[in-house]
Parts: sequence; C-alpha cells; structure tokens
Amino acid sequence: MNIFRLAGDMTHLASVLVLLLKIHTIKSCAGVSLKTQELYALVFATRYLDIFTDFISLYNTVMKLIFLGSSFSIVWYIRRHKIVRRSYDKDQDTFRHYFLVLPCLLLALVIHEKFTFREVMWAFSLYLEAVAILPQLVLLQRTRNIDNLTGQYVFLLGAYRALYILNWIYRYFTEPHFVHWITWIAGLVQTLLYADFFYYYFESWKNNVKLQLPA
Repeated sequence: MNIFRLAGDMTHLASVLVLLLKIHTIKSCAGVSLKTQELYALVFATRYLDIFTDFISLYNTVMKLIFLGSSFSIVWYIRRHKIVRRSYDKDQDTFRHYFLVLPCLLLALVIHEKFTFREVMWAFSLYLEAVAILPQLVLLQRTRNIDNLTGQYVFLLGAYRALYILNWIYRYFTEPHFVHWITWIAGLVQTLLYADFFYYYFESWKNNVKLQLPA
C-alpha cells in the first residue's frame, strides 16, 4: 500500500458514494447510464471471484464487498425502484454495451498472464473496465445538460484510474520485478477515454459555468 493506491481507492469509493447519494437521496438517476452500471457490475463480479477463497487483508475484502454490493445496488435501483426508474432516460441510453463484452472476453482468452479460469476472468475484467465508461460518456454527450453530482461521479471515476497509474509508476521504481503490462495498458486506455471529459470539466470549473459536453 502507498499513498497513490490509497488515494485511488478512496477516490473510487467516493465516486460510488456520490452516485448512491444522488440516487438514494434525490430518487433520480437522470443522466446515469444503466449500460455502464451493468458493465461495472460484471467487471466486479468477474474480478473478485477469489473473495471467499483467498484472504489478503480485511481492507481488501471490505473494499471488494463494497464495490460488489454498490454496483449491483445501483443496477437494482435503476431497473426496479418504483420512483428512481421513472427518471431513467432509456431513449438516450442506447449504446449497445453488449458489443463490448464479447471482444473483451476474446481478448482475455488470447492475452492473459496464465490460462486459468480465474486469470482469464481477471484479464477480462480489466479490458471491460477500460471501456465500461463509454455508454456513460455517450449519454452525457447526448443529453448535454449534466447535473453536478453526475459530473462529479464521472470525474472521480477518471481521477481514480489516473491515481492508479501514479501508483504503478511508484511501484515500478520501488519494487523489484513489478511489471504488469495487461493492467498498465488497460488502465492507460481507460484514462485516455476520460481526457475529453476532464478538459470540459476543468473548463466549466474555471469559468464557473454548468458542465456541458459537445454533441
């Protein structure tokens, strides 16, 4: 554990809490992509297959449970909650997210660290996480009018991955033989997808105007 890893984890946790706060308190999921949330639920379900078999630390187990529970809770809220689901903009959230799943699975079957079920699923979760934000970004571009909590949620998600890149750089120079190309490349791709959003987010913050993405 180092300061960059801890900051990344806390930023990731903050992003989830911001989204849950919006959904639970305001009873609205306006501007939130169900497609992205379903992809994240699949990411965590396939990444944390070891949660009940391999104990690393209490911190590690608690964080896994939080991300699993929160991701499926968000999907349930949007799909099933009698009030929240009314605010879901199904007509705008039309990105065909299932087209992302199969290519990521095929890539995981070809490029992985070890050909075992768990390792292939781990690689799959990394590849899928790298592109899971795409439906959300497309939805924000279509709706353009982005509320503060949704904007903060996406910003914190991008910041979490950027902090993890700093964590990897730190570990590369401080730990011998620390090389994880699959994780690094997937994380870099994921961070680059946020670049355009980051630009407009900081522009809106600097000029004190409402965040809008170009159509």
